[in-house]
Amino acid sequence: MASEHVIVATTTDSEERAHALAASVVEAKLGACAQIVGPITSVYRWQGAVETDREWRVEVKSAADRAEALVRHLTEHHTYDVPEVIVTPITSGHADYLSWLVTETRS
Repeated sequence: MASEHVIVATTTDSEERAHALAASVVEAKLGACAQIVGPITSVYRWQGAVETDREWRVEVKSAADRAEALVRHLTEHHTYDVPEVIVTPITSGHADYLSWLVTETRS
């Protein structure tokens, strides 16, 4: 069974950029709600070296049929060469909230 709702997550290198990404997806009606978590510490391999950086996580709740456009928007507006953008299905939740997600992602 395909999910009708998703959480799309990304990370960025400043609180200001996280706020800008969050606001841009909500204003574009690609997400109903975006939450910013951070700072967090990320450890990753980049260009052959292990890096450790402080980042902010942006989690966007949306309708599944908006996920492709949301991923494209985040990728186009991101400052990273290869941004983390991950789509996770929401398999269950409060029905009224999930309905609100869909309503808020429509023009």
